[in-house]
Amino acid sequence: MNRDKALAIVKEQITEHRYQHTIGVMETAIQLAKLYGVDEKKAETAAIFHDYAKFRSKDEMEQIIRTENMPEDLLVHNAELWHAPVGAYLVEKEVGITDPDILSAIRYHTSGRTDMTLLEKVIYLADYIEPGRHFPGVDEVRETAKVDLDQALVQSLRNTISFLLKKSQMVYPDTIYTYNSLILGGK
Repeated sequence: MNRDKALAIVKEQITEHRYQHTIGVMETAIQLAKLYGVDEKKAETAAIFHDYAKFRSKDEMEQIIRTENMPEDLLVHNAELWHAPVGAYLVEKEVGITDPDILSAIRYHTSGRTDMTLLEKVIYLADYIEPGRHFPGVDEVRETAKVDLDQALVQSLRNTISFLLKKSQMVYPDTIYTYNSLILGGK
């Protein structure tokens, strides 16, 4: 699918603000893909569709999680996580994208997972560091991403986990597992 068609499909599903975020994620994902030898077209497509389900109703997302046998522990964690696995499902069903690499990158862009592929890492990180993001620690992660993808992921995960802990929110287990696997991988 060409870029313009993909962007037109996504634009119908999200707000203008989220569309601008999507453009930033797409551009960042392409840059990271070039830097780390990842298929640029797959990175572009996954980035464009990463927030496809972001504005679906919680009821619809909950129903999909239940009926499609997605991990039900998602339902006891922050609903912000839901749009990633639901989005991968809907992108396949509604848009017709079947590439497992692209769908997996969409599925894990909020939580991460152990043994992430390079494409999954690129999409996770592109979502975190795209130019429209402004929060403490993001500039350091942007700089690290230029030289070490895994270390940038560790920094982003550490920041996310710390943020959730400060707000007394639960941390999704896959996020902890992702962090731990990257720390163990570096030793």
